[in-house]
Order: sequence, then C-alpha cells, then structure tokens
Amino acid sequence: MTVSAGTSPAFSRVERYDRIGSTNDVVRDWLAAGVAEICVAVAGEQTAGRGRKGRTWTAPPGAALLLSLGFRPTWIAADRTWRIPAVIALAMADAAEEVAGLPIGAVRLKWPNDLVIEAAGPLALLIGEQTPEEAAARFAAPVELRKLAGILGETQGLGSDDPRLVVGIGINGDWAAPDFPPELAGAMTSLREASGGRPINPETLLDAFLERVEMRIEALREGVFDVGGWIERQATTGRSVTLDDSVEPVDALGVDATTGALVVADPAAPGGERHVHAGEVTRVRLAGRV
Repeated sequence: MTVSAGTSPAFSRVERYDRIGSTNDVVRDWLAAGVAEICVAVAGEQTAGRGRKGRTWTAPPGAALLLSLGFRPTWIAADRTWRIPAVIALAMADAAEEVAGLPIGAVRLKWPNDLVIEAAGPLALLIGEQTPEEAAARFAAPVELRKLAGILGETQGLGSDDPRLVVGIGINGDWAAPDFPPELAGAMTSLREASGGRPINPETLLDAFLERVEMRIEALREGVFDVGGWIERQATTGRSVTLDDSVEPVDALGVDATTGALVVADPAAPGGERHVHAGEVTRVRLAGRV
C-alpha cells in the first residue's frame, strides 16, 4: 500500500493497494471516520468487488483499474446526487478515450452508468476499419454493446446533515481478449481490445481520470452539469431496450436531465411516455427490430 495526499488539493486522501477486499468498503469506512471528500482508494485486485444488485466484479491483477471515490454531498440537493456518478462516468469516458487513442464518443453510456463500446455500428467507421457502405450495413444490424466499465453508487444519509456517497468504478484496461472469462467474453471488452491491442498503463489512466474528476466535480459544485455530454453519450436513446422489470422491449426515447431517469415510450401513459427511475437496461437493440 502507498499513501499520498492526492494529486491536487481536491483530493483529501488517495491510497493504493495491491490487493484488497472492496474499495467501496474502504472508502465507506473512511467517510464514517470523518475523512473529507474527495477520498480515493485504488486496488490492483479486489477479492470482494461487487457490482449492481449484488453481482460480483472480478478481474485478474493489473487487468482493470479498480477504485472508489468518497463524497460528502452537502453541496448538492439530495435529488440531484445522481449527477455525481454521472459525471464520474463522463470523466472516465473522456480519460479512457485519450489513453487508448479512441475517437471522441467511442465510449458510450448504458443507462444508468455502465460504460460500453458498440461492437456493431459507427465505431469501426470512426477508427477507419470500414467503408461508409460497410458501416451502414453493420449499423442496420442489431447493435451489440460490449461492457467496458461498471459503476456502483452507494449512499447513506441523503437529505440529512451528513450525507455520504461512495462511487465505485471498475474499468477493463490492459486485459487481452484471450484472457476474458469464457462466460463473459461475448459481452465484455477492454481498452486494450478497443484500441486494437494498444497497451494500457493503469497509472496513466488513473491520472487522466482524476484530472477530469477534479474539473467535472468543481463544475458541478458551481451548478454546471454537462447535460449535452451526458445525453450525447447515451447508447440507449432511439433503441429498443428491455428493462429488468419486464420481458417486453420498449423504445427508449432519451434521458431526463432533471431526474436522471430513462424516458421510454408507453402508449398507456400521459403523453405517451414514462420515466424509469429504478432498475437497469438489460438488453439493447435497434428500435423496431426483433
């Protein structure tokens, strides 16, 4: 373990561990002990990492950047706290594209906060692997989203005088496809694979990420949320999605920048749409396709 005061005054505490149970648990304990925001725990390997809905999150040592950030969000309304994980996702998307040499917009958001890359669609055209005609043909096929990173936000005391938020993120960095778990290989990717085999240095990625976290959180403190960036990166908009509370697909119309909700078509609802405030998108395909 190494300890530092942070890369800038914006970070109260930054600790790096070779191997640890869960960075979210470490940061949660720091906040409970009175550590100021923004505190950061980074791990080379986690033995008890977790994702949404109690799922496990595992990666070989050094294959992923695993970290958690702790906040005391007294400076933002409780019903806007969701914007903190949102800007963390945007910060990582920006950093990942820079470090991996990907075009801007290559890393997308799968509501609410997963980072994904489209295995079919415009990405291959952007990086020069296809002619426009070939790209158009691929985009006409059902879209395939490969998961690049997952984000887990855990809150305590929202609305009280001591609110706490832990945002954990794991992003597949220098992980080669032959080493992907067989049961997940068809649904995941890494920055190394997305960049065509470019080596990914985790420290370089971490530095790029924290630099962008500082800028984006400072903007959010001043009341500025990157609505345009958050909306533009959404991979679900205009596509048919399946939610985890239903087996029937619905058309995703967009996202609501006020509440963070996913907006889906619903002929039975007022105005023909409803806002989804909980759950997650479990499947994405082009709207109108079977």
